[in-house]
Amino acid sequence: MAEMATGVELTPLQHKTLALLRRAPDPVVFDQGFIAELRRDVDEAFEHFHERLGSTTLFVSKHRVSSVLGCEAQHVHPDEFAWSPAVAGGQVAHRAIQLGVNWRGDPVPADLVDEAIVRLSDDDSSLGDWIERLGEADRADLTGFAVDKVIKFSECFPPLDRRAAPTTESSVRWPNEGPIVLSGKVDLSIGRPAGAESRKVIIDLKTGWVAPKHREDLRFYALVETLRTGVPPRKLASFYLDAGEPVVEDVTERTLVTATRRTLDAVNAEIELQVEGRAPVKRPGVSCKWCPLSTECDEGQAYLTGDDR
Repeated sequence: MAEMATGVELTPLQHKTLALLRRAPDPVVFDQGFIAELRRDVDEAFEHFHERLGSTTLFVSKHRVSSVLGCEAQHVHPDEFAWSPAVAGGQVAHRAIQLGVNWRGDPVPADLVDEAIVRLSDDDSSLGDWIERLGEADRADLTGFAVDKVIKFSECFPPLDRRAAPTTESSVRWPNEGPIVLSGKVDLSIGRPAGAESRKVIIDLKTGWVAPKHREDLRFYALVETLRTGVPPRKLASFYLDAGEPVVEDVTERTLVTATRRTLDAVNAEIELQVEGRAPVKRPGVSCKWCPLSTECDEGQAYLTGDDR
């Protein structure tokens, strides 16, 4: 297998990761007739959506898909997002991991994080501006959160063989332009297609608890990858760094059909809400715990107090 570097003594956890992501002896090759039909279904749906959009443009990400298919009232509420050391730590860790994958030698996690913070602070972005204004205590917190994640990544993953084209923070989109664009950024991908053979593994790096939407997020990435290249990935993995456990799924035709239907349902809901003026539907759920509307939402309060029937 070419996905992981050879000649390195691996830990039991790294061996476990290697076994879970290893290619099976039989190559994975999807029927090109199925891929063409999937593409036609999406093209036809997009043409119908374009007629309803008018001059509106939709950029559809995994977050927007899961958000609009959850509680629509929360989805349309103005975003009051603010950076904090804990939230920004994930972004810094991802940039540090990106550096580490391509770094020669055996870099120290803290050095990778320091370099990532410097590079992000130079970006013309809200995160860059926030880092620039950090005091020493918050910067120390930020560094601590990020170093923890980078160390856990190195504990979980063996050194990645450059021949397998490991890629981090890779932007994907389809189509390149138009009223509707599906887009995202993949935490880590390993492998690349060989002709029509599926060899790529798409990985999301997670902290905290397992959530069903994490699987759906990866299926969205699998759909975008299929539409843009004509070759689906072979596996999807949500890797929970705190527990050292991945949730791995083989990509199948059913995976892609499910992702297509879910994505088209989300686009339809966005058009109904943004363009056609439909009133948002409240759907109480786990997100009620951090929803800014929860104190004035009867349905949300009922869910949080356990009285939701």
